[in-house]
Amino acid sequence: MNPILLNTHTIVYLLGEGVLWLLMVLAAAVSVHILLRWDFSKNTEEQYALERRAYLVMTIILAAFALKFLLLPFFVFGIDRLSDLVPGAMCAAGVISANGYGLPLLFLKLLILFLLILWIALNHYDLEAKRYPWFRLKSWLFLLIFALVTLELWMDWAYFTHIDLRQPVSCCSALFGQLEGANPLPFGLTIQLLLLLFYLLYALIVAVTLARQTLLMILGYGLFVFVAYYAVVYFFGTYVYELPTHKCPFCMLQRPYHYVGYLIWGSLFGGTFLGLTAGLLRLGIGAETSRISRIALGLISLFVLVCTLYVVVYYLRNGVLL
Repeated sequence: MNPILLNTHTIVYLLGEGVLWLLMVLAAAVSVHILLRWDFSKNTEEQYALERRAYLVMTIILAAFALKFLLLPFFVFGIDRLSDLVPGAMCAAGVISANGYGLPLLFLKLLILFLLILWIALNHYDLEAKRYPWFRLKSWLFLLIFALVTLELWMDWAYFTHIDLRQPVSCCSALFGQLEGANPLPFGLTIQLLLLLFYLLYALIVAVTLARQTLLMILGYGLFVFVAYYAVVYFFGTYVYELPTHKCPFCMLQRPYHYVGYLIWGSLFGGTFLGLTAGLLRLGIGAETSRISRIALGLISLFVLVCTLYVVVYYLRNGVLL
């Protein structure tokens, strides 16, 4: 038996994902039935029964979101613990890249979490409208989420069963370091230009959020999360580690760094997902999403503040920059 599958964290995680999938199978079956029979203009007993079942589906999806919200950080925490078993791995970076399933699986998990947030917001506005004008839209969105969760469960199993403990993996220094002086930043950017883009895009997000420029807000969040990832890995992260050569998005999730990575990545992705959700709903259904936009801006501002404070505090303590 593969030692990976006997690991406590792996067992708990796969059981959690399995329970989640079973709940969503039930919700998907009920959703398909409701979609085929739904007609809000009818005052029939069947229509009332369908509306009650729709609340059951809503409850299951909210439970699924709660589980997903917990399982994503637990997945990252679990693979970090697997670094003790995988030869060559120093943290989750080496384990996640142990085979071709790891990184696509992580991106898929982030996509599913974003779509669940989008569904919850869409469901809120649909219920507020009383006559459920977006019921079919949110039902089709849920069926898409269910298809992705099914794919995710298969990839979970494929990922954990294809980690070869006889094959050494690369550590984070090899994966994210500047090997042979090569520039790891996209489009040949320098650190200075990367930081300039980082703060300019943040200023853009603040401006367009306050000005309610929806298209620019969606564009701003999309570009910012891309630039922010590289800024954290290749600049701000070095101040978390207090070591200019240590470049890794995963080590900051560990205890020696007070698990600050969960705050950094959580505020970045949480703010981005809420910002994109606010923009898409305002653009797609004309919803008033000012509250969501403010929460998104608050999370992104927290992310920028935490990253900047690490640099400022290091400079005040040592009188130099890394």
